[in-house]
Amino acid sequence: MKHTFAVSIGGAAGQGVATPGNIFARIFARRGLHLNAYNAYQSIIRGGHTFLTIRAGVERVSSFGDRIDLLIPLNQDTADRHLGLLGPGAAMVYNGDLIRPAAPPEGVRLCPLPVAELSNKSRNKVEQNTLAVAAGLSMLGVGFQALADVLSQQFRKKGEAVVSENIAMARAAYDYATSHFEPFARPLPMTDRRYAVLTGNMALAMGGAAAGVKFYCAYPMSPSTGVLHWMAAHARKAGIMVRQVEDEIGVVNMAIGAAHAGVRAMCATSGGGFALMTEGLGMSAMIETPVVVIDVQRAGPSTGVPTKTEQGDLWQMLGAGHGDYPRIIATPTDILDCFKIIPEIHNLADRFQCPGIVLTDLLLSEGHMSVDPADLDFNVEIDRGELITSNGNHNGAREYKRYLITESGVSPRAIPGVPGYTHTAATDEHAEDGVLISDEFTDTARRRAMMEKRQRKIAGIEASVQPPELMGPPGADVTLIGWGSTKGVIEEAREILAGEGISANQLQIRWMVPLHGGRILEILGNSRRTIIVENNYSGQFARYLRSETSFVPDGYIRKYDGEPFMPHHIVEAVKEQLAGRTRLSVPAHEIRV
Repeated sequence: MKHTFAVSIGGAAGQGVATPGNIFARIFARRGLHLNAYNAYQSIIRGGHTFLTIRAGVERVSSFGDRIDLLIPLNQDTADRHLGLLGPGAAMVYNGDLIRPAAPPEGVRLCPLPVAELSNKSRNKVEQNTLAVAAGLSMLGVGFQALADVLSQQFRKKGEAVVSENIAMARAAYDYATSHFEPFARPLPMTDRRYAVLTGNMALAMGGAAAGVKFYCAYPMSPSTGVLHWMAAHARKAGIMVRQVEDEIGVVNMAIGAAHAGVRAMCATSGGGFALMTEGLGMSAMIETPVVVIDVQRAGPSTGVPTKTEQGDLWQMLGAGHGDYPRIIATPTDILDCFKIIPEIHNLADRFQCPGIVLTDLLLSEGHMSVDPADLDFNVEIDRGELITSNGNHNGAREYKRYLITESGVSPRAIPGVPGYTHTAATDEHAEDGVLISDEFTDTARRRAMMEKRQRKIAGIEASVQPPELMGPPGADVTLIGWGSTKGVIEEAREILAGEGISANQLQIRWMVPLHGGRILEILGNSRRTIIVENNYSGQFARYLRSETSFVPDGYIRKYDGEPFMPHHIVEAVKEQLAGRTRLSVPAHEIRV
């Protein structure tokens, strides 16, 4: 297995869990380490239990893992919850003035800090955070200057006095840990590489900027709000018009209006907001105006658990809107893919003049991952499709048919206001020139021809999207099938299984529509045993795959408690199913060594 190191910081909301997490993440990334981070938090402003895990390694880190190497509890509750889950070689650094830990497991070190003494009785309520970070970095063998640089950046907006105070406290704790605490036996080697640290929401927004999005709007709804935050912060520099709208009905209609006027437009929401957008998506399909909508899934139904993750919106996306119309649905597989998939789906939506949906989840959108800046390509190909933006050689308005019936199903699209091109755009069914066919007598032949024209786009979309490919050794003992954000944790589970003598390969679905059912059947037809892994109760992808291909897997692993999969959940479930004890595994969420 890869050599990694995981730091977990826990406390109540309002105790400043994020700040030490940001410090560790910046230091790891600046010193050439990959990282993956996940924050389990509650939907209240103060109180509750928040638990942030940052896992780093020299090689790519695909999940936040199973084990904790360094635990920093900011309150008694966190120490009580998690101390017993630490294993040999792990340590807990804590405020020795306030926290009274139970007896630790064998091989676990307790490292109490005399916070009042080290902070010189500072009035800063979160001084224990800075002290614990400094002590942990000392035990990891990271030089103090790296911490001083990050603290200067972290607190510079609060003034030089706050910066100096935090650096002085950090120095005291660093020196104390060096003198009193044993270093970790296997600290991570640092390299001269430097990585960026992104959330999935940041990556989605940056992907929009790379794709040439010029209009973005949203109504704030967690866990998608981070896209709006990035867009608003960078709107002027990126040349993007950003609007916060009164509700999601207004959001989707405003985005479609901007797209109709000729710019690339995008919006984001979560499942409850997307429900209000479905009629608008039908309008996008009927007037053949492309728009891209991001749905960041959270645990539902209704308000559900708004700060927890789930893959529960798939069938909502498949059935969004009434009537038949072509659509594109993409499910990015990691945070870097959140960036890459946005230009791809905008190009497809423009080429085929239909709505595109990006289906992600809280795990990706609010998780953190290191990214090589060289992988963030802002010079991507932009394909606007059959878009008419100038008069050109057109011979007059009477010859232009906005919904011209073509073999591909795609008609030339003129930007409103271009001289010589006048057309009607309405949500009623229409003839080639846009004139409604349902006012006096529904022309059945024209209705059929227009429906068939739109649906012919589906073949073109399928031919333009890369089908899924099998990852891992052919002829493996088991094939694990996942979609979207489960890619990384399945990869790590496969590594663990290989170490235990069980070979596993993986089929990860990135494009839901088009599905490429024929290619999937070809791959799975050669598999010895198949198990579908997904973060929902009913097996939504399993049901979708069966409806499209009649394929039924040998087993299922499902999780729907609001927390994401951890590698051991999948490993234990695979072994359980290979032994013939069950066909459905529902792991309980806990942290293990």
